[in-house]
Amino acid sequence: MDSIQDFITTWTGLSGTAQDKLISSLLILLVLGLIHAVIRRLVARRVEDVGQRYYWSRIVTYVLVAVSVVLVARVWFQGVTSLLNYLGLVSAGLVIALHDPVANMAGWLFILWRRPFQVGDRVEIAGTRGDVIDIRLFQFSVLETGNWVQADQSTGRIVHVPNGKVLREALANYTKGFQFIWHEIPVLITFESDWKKAEEILNRVVHDEVEVLGQGAEEQIRRTARKYMIYYGKLTPIVYLEVADSGVLLTIRYLVDPRHRRGTEQAIWRAILEAFGEADDIDFAYPTTRYYDNRMEGRPGARAGQGPPLPPTSD
Repeated sequence: MDSIQDFITTWTGLSGTAQDKLISSLLILLVLGLIHAVIRRLVARRVEDVGQRYYWSRIVTYVLVAVSVVLVARVWFQGVTSLLNYLGLVSAGLVIALHDPVANMAGWLFILWRRPFQVGDRVEIAGTRGDVIDIRLFQFSVLETGNWVQADQSTGRIVHVPNGKVLREALANYTKGFQFIWHEIPVLITFESDWKKAEEILNRVVHDEVEVLGQGAEEQIRRTARKYMIYYGKLTPIVYLEVADSGVLLTIRYLVDPRHRRGTEQAIWRAILEAFGEADDIDFAYPTTRYYDNRMEGRPGARAGQGPPLPPTSD
């Protein structure tokens, strides 16, 4: 053994003590690697739920990495004082030289501690929207939704977002706490249409399509109100009425699961088209050019020349 150590010292410059520490470190990493592989195989066999399997796999990895860092540090640095001094110097150097990686690690700790989101949540941050599929030390990954695809459906791309963004950017979570969002569908009809009848049709359609969601959302909001200051006085669907440039605008507002927004909107529009198709006094409006003769059209009392006489002027 002494001859082998002398040979390694000659070629690498490592002393016998450094060689012993290096071998001990490799053995520690090898043993912990085997333990990690065994535990992951046991989890894969006994846990059927994909989310729980991923959660426990991440926990095992984090714990074994922390244990390996502590054990290897104890091999190379004898005594608590030396270890603390080393960690202090390393931390100061990392903060100065590796600002972004340190910020990403801080973001990772924030995600684990405050849990602004978890795997499976739909989030939006720094212009990126999608479902979280992985959380790692320096970044988390989302399956992108939206972008060039309508109604928040998946694009098929996986986007990796640095964890440091969580500390610097506003984060929107679509599913944590209150698992429904408000969605609106504008329906524009002509001024000549029977807007009261159209309003009744839209109310009937939206209540038929999303009535069940209101009951589920009401229970969700009761639970969420215990943690957040959230209050909605009305959770049932509603139709708002206003006058637009091209006609009467009826806006349907209702609660929907973020992942079902396109499906419910399609069902509502299908029902609206069928109902309006059977009504001969309701027509959709769209931008058009129209010539209007006020002397011949409009209400008789509002036509040109039909108003009250002008008061006499004094000389």
